[in-house]
Amino acid sequence: MKLSVIVPMLNKAPAIARTLEAIRTGAPQAEIIVVDGGSTDGSSQIARPRCDVFVEAPRGRALQMNSGAARASGDVLVFVHADTIVPTTFAADIETALADSEIVGGRFDVCLDDDHPLCRLIGALISIRSRITRTGTGDQAIFARRKIFETLGGFPDLPICEDLDFARRLKRAGRVACLRSEVITSARRWKKGGIMRTVLRMWIIRSLYLAGVSPVRLARMYSDVR
Repeated sequence: MKLSVIVPMLNKAPAIARTLEAIRTGAPQAEIIVVDGGSTDGSSQIARPRCDVFVEAPRGRALQMNSGAARASGDVLVFVHADTIVPTTFAADIETALADSEIVGGRFDVCLDDDHPLCRLIGALISIRSRITRTGTGDQAIFARRKIFETLGGFPDLPICEDLDFARRLKRAGRVACLRSEVITSARRWKKGGIMRTVLRMWIIRSLYLAGVSPVRLARMYSDVR
């Protein structure tokens, strides 16, 4: 089983080296693909020597992830945000889950890189929610068998909620593994916008999307909280 780890990136110079080094440690044999959406802060120079394939693509997380998937050679596609740190057991955890042929993909539990009690609670609640709903967010290192990803048509070209859309379709395709190993993701969005305000905003976006509001409209209504 070969993993292709796809990392969409845009101006992540402070974070990208640590992210890629953690992937290399947790998945030494994996193919690492970085997809840059037009960085201007030196991210490209940092990422190129730390990945196997460097791709330039139009800006947009869905477009970048799909571009990376198109270049991938692995049987399993894993999507890791550029400010997310994977565990040292990363590849082994995925391979163990996919040893069950009924599992079509999955996601990891998540914690935030901040010791504030509310940040710890947010990570725990995200993990619990996704375990109950059998879906995941982009911060949770979503993975899927390549054939399943291609059958589903990849990520939709949406300005927001592309991860939720894919995760919901993945769940309908078969059993989803909810791994208890944790990835660590940046708490910057919560710090920048205020923890409670950001949580409320994200829940509103999610609720309106599930209610059928156009993601294009949601993107105009709300600032980027990702």
